[in-house]
Amino acid sequence: MTLITQLSPDKNVHCDTIGTMGTVEILGFITGVLCVFLAIRENIWNWPIGIANNIFYLIVFWQAKLYADSGLQLFYMSIAIYGWWFWLRRGERRSGTSEIRTISPRMAWALSLVTIVSAVLLHLILSRYTDSTVPWGDGITTALSLTAQFMLGRKLLENWVVWMVADVIYIALYCYKHLYLTAVLYAIFFALCVSGYTRWRATLRAEVLPV
Repeated sequence: MTLITQLSPDKNVHCDTIGTMGTVEILGFITGVLCVFLAIRENIWNWPIGIANNIFYLIVFWQAKLYADSGLQLFYMSIAIYGWWFWLRRGERRSGTSEIRTISPRMAWALSLVTIVSAVLLHLILSRYTDSTVPWGDGITTALSLTAQFMLGRKLLENWVVWMVADVIYIALYCYKHLYLTAVLYAIFFALCVSGYTRWRATLRAEVLPV
């Protein structure tokens, strides 16, 4: 009887934590889908909603010991502020939006190099200083996501391709970590990225860019 009494409070706290995390993950799911949907439509509200999504997933990933993904949310928020400002500044043609562009070969090589170096460094940091069980997966997806988020902020068409690559890895990673709702979210993200690439490419072809 004494043992049951001693264990019960801990069990209740654990159940409360699971319930709270489930709620936070659902809120992350909703804001994540809405954020990508608005980005596809070139709606500037994708940025503030994306910041809310970052806050929710910072909590979810920290609890799952995906420390790079959790820390990534802070970088997302800073890049989101930059993207928000950039879209407003370049929004002469349509309210709150800027022109879609394709990436130059020079920038493509530079971003590829930065992504590879970042992935390796993150793997080393996670392996040595954290108890992450997936340092390579966590590091690679974090590096890809930072690159894709930067490209989205610059409104580069190819950001959707980088997101698609990251999403495929994320789906496997989150299934492994038993974050099944988040895995479903990233499967939806992948489909939305295909739609986003198709829509942006069509817009780019139809748009007469100024000299």
